[in-house]
Amino acid sequence: MIELKEKNLEQRLNVQESKLKAMLDISNLLQHNFSLEKVVQSLFYLLKNQFNFEKFAVIYQDVQWEILLKENIKSTLKTAEIIAVSNRFSDITFINSSKNEFLNEFSIVVPIFHEDKAIAYVYLSENEQKKHDKNFLENVEFIQSLVNIIVVSIQNRRMVKMEIAQQAIKKELEVASLLQSLLFPSDLPSNIRMDISAKYKQRHKIGGDYYDFIPLDDDNYAICIADVSGKGIGAAMLMSNFQASVRTLFAYQHFELDFLVKELNKTVLRSSKGEKFITFFIAIYNASTREFKYVNAGHNYPILTNGKKYELLKNGTVGLGMLDELPFIHVGKKVLPTNTTLVLYTDGVVELLNKEGEYFEIDRLVKTVHNFYPLKMEDMNNLIFSKLDEWRGNLDFVDDTAIFSCRFF
Repeated sequence: MIELKEKNLEQRLNVQESKLKAMLDISNLLQHNFSLEKVVQSLFYLLKNQFNFEKFAVIYQDVQWEILLKENIKSTLKTAEIIAVSNRFSDITFINSSKNEFLNEFSIVVPIFHEDKAIAYVYLSENEQKKHDKNFLENVEFIQSLVNIIVVSIQNRRMVKMEIAQQAIKKELEVASLLQSLLFPSDLPSNIRMDISAKYKQRHKIGGDYYDFIPLDDDNYAICIADVSGKGIGAAMLMSNFQASVRTLFAYQHFELDFLVKELNKTVLRSSKGEKFITFFIAIYNASTREFKYVNAGHNYPILTNGKKYELLKNGTVGLGMLDELPFIHVGKKVLPTNTTLVLYTDGVVELLNKEGEYFEIDRLVKTVHNFYPLKMEDMNNLIFSKLDEWRGNLDFVDDTAIFSCRFF
């Protein structure tokens, strides 16, 4: 009798020692050399060789429900269907029979919860005799605890990777935002020839709108505004590349507008591979002759006004990057009277919604410009944004919003 007790005690000690070793081995893998493959191998060895389960499966939730391991399963493993029939189990449950083909292969379901949420299920097959063994239930509880540690570690590892990736993206956005800000004109003129001012509100860290004022020589100036289709980093980076291309082209020589627009179309196609396009308006103004040439490539129609009557500048072509070859380019030409004002804007202005679902639209923009026409351009732009704020109320701006105003004295 004493010998039997000693033998049983020795067996229990061996089992406990095996459990401790398994726990330490897997913990070491999780902490120091996170190899999911090795962790799974250790768990597989534990279930098959130490606890002698011939049939088992472990399903866990990371981004979605996945199979961690399986052995000798005959039925088809469809995780969505398995989870649908398993979510009723809140504790270790013995199964006599089930209508579900998968569950019917097993005798035990072991749910694993973390923070009151199911994160894994272990399915085991064992005979009736062993199910009533005290050591057997302890082993199942040990498996439950061990799988809990493994799955929580997997989830934490993913969250750490996501955090690192998010931090990297944040840094990239900060750099991109800084680079983009350097491409905007920092010193717009206000002198006896002209008064130029811009106001821009980005929807996100980096924006998809662009405006520029580029002195070409003592008399000629390039004025432009653009908007990229879509949102996000890709759209913003495409616009940053476009900004640089415009500046680079003007740095070499004073191209004719039709040639310039064709070259920019090629640039957008190369950069976007046909996935995005850019609406663009560009004008060349000669301050001595007052000659004004422009091309509107699918952009919102700029407003040219004397404070009483206005004209929308529509001549041009389609958006850049839409087609391999632009089907036509119409260059608009005008001679501007004194005190003419040009108001450029992006669709974040005219498409701004109020709580009734109405757009701000171009008529309200024209009315605002005419109401505050005598003011300096900076003051007028600030008042336009005040009107936009009144219009949207407590709603957010849904897009990048730019106003670029130019008065030619």
